[in-house]
Amino acid sequence: MSNFAIYSSPPEKDDSKVRRDLRSFAERFGLRIAEAHRSGGDQGIVALRVSDAPKQRGYIPYSTRAMNWHTDGYYNAPENRISAFVLHCVSQAAQGGTNDILDPEILYIRLRDEHPAYLQALMHPQAMTIPENTEPDGSVRPASVGPVFYPDPGTGQMQMRYTARTRSIEWRDDPATLEAEAFLRDYLATGDPLAVRIRLEAGQGVLNNNVLHNRTAFENDDDTGRLIFRVRFHNRVGEV
Repeated sequence: MSNFAIYSSPPEKDDSKVRRDLRSFAERFGLRIAEAHRSGGDQGIVALRVSDAPKQRGYIPYSTRAMNWHTDGYYNAPENRISAFVLHCVSQAAQGGTNDILDPEILYIRLRDEHPAYLQALMHPQAMTIPENTEPDGSVRPASVGPVFYPDPGTGQMQMRYTARTRSIEWRDDPATLEAEAFLRDYLATGDPLAVRIRLEAGQGVLNNNVLHNRTAFENDDDTGRLIFRVRFHNRVGEV
């Protein structure tokens, strides 16, 4: 079990058909409790592409910039945690746009075996705080406080809530937590031998239980821009 699978399907340019097929595909794996995302379009799917729209301006997923290691929805409230998601490539960039993927359970095992004090600190219910954020429409997203590693409420399987960002984040102010945070950042930057690197092409995608991932910067050409469809779920793959 690696908590993710990479799939390939025939490329399709009809966005509406891709959206319908993507939701149908996810439902076959028990993924039915979809997130109500503010940028969700038809079928509740978010189009990740370069955008200057008011709801997306300034957010890295809608730019060409690199994205550091993270799990999805790390800023969500506990009752809205993301447990799984699907990324589907409609069209790839001319250059760049590569993802690294790592099963969080691998990182959990490495910490458990080699740095148990760090793991204990990262499981503290106040280990990581994402401060509140004011949205473009004036609404306020409350601060999100919680552990980095935690058992999924529905299955008991270990999940991870994490971002390697260094701005707009607060770590619990104790030596073990701060050392653990620095260790995680350095370890992921160095790379785990079991991490997988992939550059999705049109028709390819990743089905997963909210794994750790990143994205390299990319460049679009004049004709086709990078377009990735993403749909996130509050339940894990296989739950019904």
